[in-house]
Amino acid sequence: MSQELILIVEDDPDILQLLTYNVRSAGYEVVTASDGNTALAMVKQHLPRLVLLDLMIPGVSGFEVCKELKRVSHTRRIPVIMITAKGDEVDRIVGLELGADDYVVKPFSPRELMLRIAAVLRRSSPDEVEKPWQIDGFIVDFEAHRVEVDGTESLLTATEFKLLAELIRNAGKVQTRDQLLNKVWAYQFEGYARTVDTHIRRLRSKIGQYSELIETVRGVGYRFRG
Repeated sequence: MSQELILIVEDDPDILQLLTYNVRSAGYEVVTASDGNTALAMVKQHLPRLVLLDLMIPGVSGFEVCKELKRVSHTRRIPVIMITAKGDEVDRIVGLELGADDYVVKPFSPRELMLRIAAVLRRSSPDEVEKPWQIDGFIVDFEAHRVEVDGTESLLTATEFKLLAELIRNAGKVQTRDQLLNKVWAYQFEGYARTVDTHIRRLRSKIGQYSELIETVRGVGYRFRG
């Protein structure tokens, strides 16, 4: 049974109780916060393995909490799963753009929630030892989970790195959005293709001139040209 620590940030007492119960029942340790300022303080104090973050919280918003976590070097690799209201697609896209790794929508099923948590934790775990990949000034160190672009480290989230690694390992092959959801996110649900597109867009922005290596195959998916 896992004893990894998860921080749950939620201001609704009933939802917080439900989240805490399900996460603990799955074998994780839990700490909680009901506002943004407390959440940032708890991250600094505990350095959790994952943050389950409601976007609509008092004080510092969930968006700002996510942005701050991804800005600071010692917390940027902590995976973040957003909790959003049903139908708030814009909020979900903004959250993903800020570096969140995934999201769950209220009302959520406990089974789907735990699937998401397990999948994100799995994505953020180190891969098997593999030699670094390089083309010109673009270097991907699989073991260190590090990407360098022309001498400067590019700060990728765990999901972005996993997505890039999957594309590189299948260079020359077209990967459909469904295939990427299954391989990188480790689940298949209708309506989540937009998640792949958003992460591809973020990934391209972070690798600069090498973004052209990720080709869009219209109506199908993506292909890495390397």
